Amino acid sequence: MPFELGDFIVVGDYLGTVEYVGIKTTRLKSINGEEIIIANTDLTSSRIRNFKRMGQRRVVLNFGVIYQTSAKQLAKIPSLVEDIIHNTANAIYDRAHFSGYGEYSLDFEVVYFINTNDYTIYMDAQQQINLNIKSEFAKHDLEFAYPTQVNYLNNLPELDDSSNGKPATAACQTAHSR
Repeated sequence: MPFELGDFIVVGDYLGTVEYVGIKTTRLKSINGEEIIIANTDLTSSRIRNFKRMGQRRVVLNFGVIYQTSAKQLAKIPSLVEDIIHNTANAIYDRAHFSGYGEYSLDFEVVYFINTNDYTIYMDAQQQINLNIKSEFAKHDLEFAYPTQVNYLNNLPELDDSSNGKPATAACQTAHSR
């Protein structure tokens, strides 16, 4: 039998905890609380994912830092993240790498495992890792990247901006620097 009472399973689009296994049907309690009844004939022809039997969860964390990050700072990021994961309960570090050059970021990929099948413990560990990364990055003046665009305005006529008396090019530069 691929599951038993109390197991958390996914069958197609349905997910929930197995509450009853009968001759003709199986009942799941969804995470929203509703009862899902699945014909056993449907179960025999479906792929079933059983999360209760999972020993650990693999997590792939991708993030990017700004292009202004120095090579020296980039080199420190993998060990910084490794230390954070090693100091998080139920977490096992696998690897962290500078993985490439994105459109607006220098990209990293981090892989680690959480030693539990309990979703709440998994989320708690993941949250702790994310918060600690944010905190450590702030201490080391590392900035996360986000989509940005730089527009260069060349050959603008020197027009007066009647609202502040400055030339239009100066007004554009002021707006750009904010």
